[in-house]
Amino acid sequence: YPKKYLDKDPNYFKTNVVGSGPFKFKSHVRGSTFEGERNPDYFMKDRPYLDGYKFYVSTETAVRAAALRSGRAWIEFRTMPEAEVDAIKKTLGAKVVVQETPATGLFGIGINNTVKPFTDVRVRKALTLAFDRYTAGRVLYPLASLRDVGGLMRPATEWATSEAELEKLPGFGRDMERNRAEAKRLLAEAGYPNGFKVVLKNRNVKLPYQDFAVYVIQEWRKIGIEAENRPLESASWYADGRDQGNFELIVLTFAEFMDDPDLVLNRFTTGAPQNWGRFSDPGVDDLFSRQSRALDPAERKKLVIDLQKRVLENAYYVPGLWWIRNVVHWAKVKNYVAPPSHYTNQKLQDVWLSED
Repeated sequence: YPKKYLDKDPNYFKTNVVGSGPFKFKSHVRGSTFEGERNPDYFMKDRPYLDGYKFYVSTETAVRAAALRSGRAWIEFRTMPEAEVDAIKKTLGAKVVVQETPATGLFGIGINNTVKPFTDVRVRKALTLAFDRYTAGRVLYPLASLRDVGGLMRPATEWATSEAELEKLPGFGRDMERNRAEAKRLLAEAGYPNGFKVVLKNRNVKLPYQDFAVYVIQEWRKIGIEAENRPLESASWYADGRDQGNFELIVLTFAEFMDDPDLVLNRFTTGAPQNWGRFSDPGVDDLFSRQSRALDPAERKKLVIDLQKRVLENAYYVPGLWWIRNVVHWAKVKNYVAPPSHYTNQKLQDVWLSED
């Protein structure tokens, strides 16, 4: 933003649009639509190809799927669960294209490390031990686009913790009978032989927040933990989680625009705004600082893996499943390539429409 605007009003950006992109702001109806029109002064003279666009806003999967089937919308940028994808393909056949890509987004459980009983590492470990991620991936992928088991960096990337290393960490072993027995032992040792009741705050968005919560709650019930799923409007979810720490447990995702450890792992350092769990571990801070400064790729990778292990061994956060994006669009939408993040490649400058 130009300095002259911010000098007059530091909050100018909250209600005004300034930019140099391929489209100009046209209109906005809060919670309903956002519309842009072609920028005739765009620096690439033959772009964009489109005359404009109109985004329809909805938190309901069924509404977005219906918009695609009816042709009211020609693309959905976030994701569609496999069940809806199959239904859309059955209706429209070759008129639609589906692009599947692993997403730079992990869904898990934020733990308020400052409130009892979660100040006790044994209780935190019990939460992660009780969660069967491998079955969850098979169950939740068709419903909620959650599938891949991994650590704190996206699976199959250069920074990922290997499968063999993961299986040594709490909650990633494949023997769930053994995991749950260990979880119950830890709870009894911590003074909760019969489990306890807890409130799990959540974002009031079905895909995938609510579906994920239902599965996790069922898993915890098997070790005696009774969790109440409490959906919140997005603003309240952010306020209670990020701003105030007003929660015991909270469904907490992170989704970034690229797979870089500086970007992704900063949330586990002391005092970081994204550290909703409010924990402080000097060892994690040191590893983060060292990996960020490391010049040798092999050394940096080792430090990144060690940082992930330290967070997971102490169960400061309970990772669930990594997101898979199923981007559905009509075949008439040409030259759109779905990236691993819905935060990127949305300029649409190279997209065109064909009536073929």
